[in-house]
Amino acid sequence: MDITLILRVSGIGFLVSVICQVLSRSGREEQALLVSVTGMILVLLMLIGQLEQLIASVRGVFGL
Repeated sequence: MDITLILRVSGIGFLVSVICQVLSRSGREEQALLVSVTGMILVLLMLIGQLEQLIASVRGVFGL
């Protein structure tokens, strides 16, 4: 795993948390929920490639 991936995920998490706090305090809880779900989807899309590599490595180790 590359350090840039970790930094990207933490950056997205930080931005999403700040935006959610601002939206929640202004009374827009629905938009805050949408922002948090969107952030989770973005992170999952970034991690799909890494998960594919992990599965390939496990298959290689166990000879599947």
